[in-house]
Amino acid sequence: MRSVFVFPAGERAETVASLNQHLPQQRDPWSLDGNLYIDIDNEESGHLFSDWDPDEVAVLEAAVGHHPGWAVQIDISGRIDGTTEIHQLVALLLEHGGVALDDYSAHPWTLQEIESGTVIGGLRFFDFRSYHELHREQ
Repeated sequence: MRSVFVFPAGERAETVASLNQHLPQQRDPWSLDGNLYIDIDNEESGHLFSDWDPDEVAVLEAAVGHHPGWAVQIDISGRIDGTTEIHQLVALLLEHGGVALDDYSAHPWTLQEIESGTVIGGLRFFDFRSYHELHREQ
């Protein structure tokens, strides 16, 4: 299972309403075709940041301008590639701003960077193929 954390700009209620609208078949937690599992995690009563390196949290805080208290966690099944699905869902969640973090880099990705295919540290957003190639060579 691979994970992406999305920190949308705006209020949590707006994000929940958007997820409910676009994924009406299953709500809170949400699922997309049984391949993407979507939930909202928070720091206060959940597990958000519990296993994060403090430097990663600091980079995130710098990117969003504050310490976020919640995030949309998306787990992607290993049964599928998931690239198209995760890009579509992240585009929906970041349409009003914010950033996303994947399992492959510590960079907080903006929607513009994701959509343009920006490469940072040899990787694009959710670039598990290049990540495995880079780490196989080491």
